[in-house]
Amino acid sequence: MSELLGNDRKHTFRELLRRAHAGEPPEELAREYGDFLASLTPAEIAQLEQELVREGVLKREELLKVCDVHMAALRAALERSEPTTPPWHPVHILMEEHKHQLALADELRKLSAEGEAASQKLEELTQELAEAESHYLREENVLFPYLEKHGISEPPAVMWMEHDRIRGLKKRLGGALAAGDFSEVASLALALAETLAAHFAKENKILFPTALRVIGEAEWGAIRAEFDQLGYCCHTPPPPPAGPAQEPAPTPPKGEIQLETGYFSSEELEAILNTLPVDITFVDADDRVRYFNQAADRIFVRSKAVLGRTVQNCHPQKSVHVVNKILADFRARRRDRAEFWIRMGEKLVLIRYFPVWGKDGRYLGTLEVTQDIAPWQGIQGEKRLLDQEG
Repeated sequence: MSELLGNDRKHTFRELLRRAHAGEPPEELAREYGDFLASLTPAEIAQLEQELVREGVLKREELLKVCDVHMAALRAALERSEPTTPPWHPVHILMEEHKHQLALADELRKLSAEGEAASQKLEELTQELAEAESHYLREENVLFPYLEKHGISEPPAVMWMEHDRIRGLKKRLGGALAAGDFSEVASLALALAETLAAHFAKENKILFPTALRVIGEAEWGAIRAEFDQLGYCCHTPPPPPAGPAQEPAPTPPKGEIQLETGYFSSEELEAILNTLPVDITFVDADDRVRYFNQAADRIFVRSKAVLGRTVQNCHPQKSVHVVNKILADFRARRRDRAEFWIRMGEKLVLIRYFPVWGKDGRYLGTLEVTQDIAPWQGIQGEKRLLDQEG
């Protein structure tokens, strides 16, 4: 594609974005740049945006600002580009969810004019829109990483920024409803409907066609499998065709420990387990201690001498019957956890036990997780990642 995106095309596209950002009417820009826009595919548009950001010509935040405007300028050229895919396909699923969310947002916008008289229905619609979060999570955690593997990184980043804008509008809408401020509800419902419409149009007409061009057919089977794991919000898709081709798992470097969701060197794995802010101990299916991590501030002492020892011998005799009861309940699937908490000076120690099951349903053992929760009891409000800036 790079030979198609020469300096002349980048210069022309950059000038279009500059003029759009300066506030020139989109319709005039569309007429002036009509032939140029008609020559671009959605993938080329995404590539141009990405190159301009990477070269420092545009900041990602500036691209977000002009996105709504240049989408209007590109509308005529993009009408032909909305993709068609089979019903099982991840892109089809996302587009069906777009339709459902747009219908909800439009109904919410119309009902908001009725104010308090429609408060119950407004709350239901707001809640249903909030429950569409899995739609955005599937894009951010599955589709976007696949695009990035193929060198398309800026368009997904801009879409993620718009996701956060949508989340913010939904949160404010919920707050206005709770406060009974129906004037604000009407204003936010209109803003949400317009934002969703513009955002979904960009995805349908630019992002998804780009994805279909660069992502291979075998990868779409893997993407669908990951979509299924994360679940759906407002559309139940049909199953994929029997035995769709799937992308093979990446081959780890020699000597790495391969797991289903990644791989480590033994050094990395041990360091990660020791960095966990909890004490963990694993007892195998024969009730013998097989492993413990070495967290920096371990609560209960563990020595290597306990490895291979039965867990019953690691407890006072008076409590062994309780240990045996928990293990028996785990094996019989009568419970899926056991929890206790004790005071140790200023610490409030939470002790939790979980049965560990193999993929074939075999009982593999029990995991003990211990943590001092005293520092977290007074937590209130929120502290977000962005709060760390400055």
